[in-house]
Amino acid sequence: MSTDFSRPELPAKGIVAEMADEDRSLLSNYGEFLPIAAGQTVIHEGRDQDSLFFIISGVLHVHTDAPNRRTLIARIEAGETIGEVNLFDPGTASASVTAQEFAQVWRANREDVDAFVSAYPEAGARLLAGLVTLMSRRIRRMNERLAAKEIEADFHEFWH
Repeated sequence: MSTDFSRPELPAKGIVAEMADEDRSLLSNYGEFLPIAAGQTVIHEGRDQDSLFFIISGVLHVHTDAPNRRTLIARIEAGETIGEVNLFDPGTASASVTAQEFAQVWRANREDVDAFVSAYPEAGARLLAGLVTLMSRRIRRMNERLAAKEIEADFHEFWH
């Protein structure tokens, strides 16, 4: 991973882990690299969101904000992504994402991804496979959590 932000690159992690170095380099030409200052909010809950964010460095928190209360949903670090659902199904963000320290991110919207897939079909297929794998894992984890909550609720119902 580059520590010189003037020459950012996508590290071989997460959704681009299976891509060759040259394919990740080509992908870097689509979308944009953004420096994110500590405390800066990248995604705002309730606002339109249509982009994928790949974290190159730094730590970001995914959170919801209710009056007088912030709920931490996830801690996102280098190699992880956020916004993949909104890449394919644009809508309003269900949570906010705020940098906890200086972060470098790569942001791409659907047009960027479509252009890359059209220009480089094989590399694009690996990118899309990485996205589908990530989303499948997240759905599986969510299903496991829901099942655990259902068992817990059944247990409480039985004893109360």
